[in-house]
Amino acid sequence: MYKAILIDDEPLARQLIRTFLSNYNQIKVVAECGDGFEGFKAIQENNPDLIFLDIQMPRLNGFEMLELLDSPPAVIFTTAFDEYAMKAFETHAVDYLLKPIVKDRFDKAVQKWLQHIPAKDAPQVNALLENNIYEGYQHRIVVKDNGLIRIIPAQDIFYIEANDDYVKIVTKDGSYLKKSTLAHIEQTLDPQQFVRVHRSYLVPVTQLMRIEPYEKESHIALLHCGAKVMVSKTGMAKLKTLLGW
Repeated sequence: MYKAILIDDEPLARQLIRTFLSNYNQIKVVAECGDGFEGFKAIQENNPDLIFLDIQMPRLNGFEMLELLDSPPAVIFTTAFDEYAMKAFETHAVDYLLKPIVKDRFDKAVQKWLQHIPAKDAPQVNALLENNIYEGYQHRIVVKDNGLIRIIPAQDIFYIEANDDYVKIVTKDGSYLKKSTLAHIEQTLDPQQFVRVHRSYLVPVTQLMRIEPYEKESHIALLHCGAKVMVSKTGMAKLKTLLGW
């Protein structure tokens, strides 16, 4: 018996999926959730094989929830995103169902998953997150902090530093580790507000206080928070373009 979880803020959407799944005796719905916070908790408790996941939800969206999971289950998205946006993800998730969901399309998605079990394909989901095309830039970063979920507003970030397989997000309230790459974080934040000044540092423009020459063609940026970060030749060129120097 395979375990499935439905994560969608629309009760009617969850009811429809549950009805469609009643034709599959080998799949049992073990939980229904109305947002990403509930979904994260249910996944931790039930260890499902498959989740049906909405993208736009209150409190915590589908992508943010997936980023919190160390070993994401297989994912079938149930989304109102337009068809063009969905095609960009087709090679990474099991499938995408455009609302309103029709039974024939639903059955194709489930059969696709059943044919590729074992389906706990974390590399595919992680690839999805790394290549995620967001609907606009994000104004927050979600991290796990001692078992709790913390939402960090972009305006509270002092700088972000690459740290092996993680990034260290330094804020006014302390620093937090998130399993991600600096390149991925850079793609999700507004490039008019955050600049990759070095291969290891992403800095908000508002934190820049002074830039001083260093060795050869590199520089050091002094931030309002008191920290100093390296600025590479490429990073300096980005700053000059952005700030009109």
